[in-house]
Amino acid sequence: MPVWLSAIARAITTVNRWLFQITVWVMAIVVPVMLYEVVMRYFFNAPTVWGMELAVLLFGPYFLLGGPHLLHLKGHVALDLLRQRLSATWSRRLDLVNYPVIVLFCAILLIYSAPLAFNAWSYRETSFSAWNPPIWPVKLMVPLALLLMLLQALVEFARTWYGSGDEAPVEEVAL
Repeated sequence: MPVWLSAIARAITTVNRWLFQITVWVMAIVVPVMLYEVVMRYFFNAPTVWGMELAVLLFGPYFLLGGPHLLHLKGHVALDLLRQRLSATWSRRLDLVNYPVIVLFCAILLIYSAPLAFNAWSYRETSFSAWNPPIWPVKLMVPLALLLMLLQALVEFARTWYGSGDEAPVEEVAL
C-alpha cells in the first residue's frame, strides 16, 4: 500500500477506535438509567418520564458510532461457515465484493440522512414528549456514523486489495 494511503488508513482506523472506546462507556449511563426506570416502574409504580427515552437516545449513538471500528475488528455478522470452506484467495475475493457493497449502502443512506440531520439541527428538533429533550444531536450522529463506516470500509477494501502487511492487528475489545 502506498505510504500516503497507509497514513490515511491508520488515521481513519484510529479515529474510529477512539470513538468506539468512548461509546463503550455510554453503557455506563444506560444501564443505571434502565435499572432506575425498572425499579421505579415495577416496585414503586412510578415510572419516570425521562428514563426510557434517555436510554433510547443514548443507545442510538452507542450503536452507530461503534459500528465502524467493529468493521475493522471483523466483528459484524459474517458467513463464517462459508468462509471456512473457502480458500484464502476466494475469501479475499469475497471481501473485495463485500466492501464496495458496504460503501454503496453507506453512501445511499448518507445521501438521505444528511438533509434530515441538517433540518433537525437547524430547527433544534426536540422529541415532543413530556420530557421533550433535544434529539437533533442524536440525528446528527446518523450521517456521521455512516461517513465513518464508509471511510472504514474503503480502508478495509484498500488493505484487502493491496494485501500488504500494513493491516493493523485485530485488537481485543477492552471495556
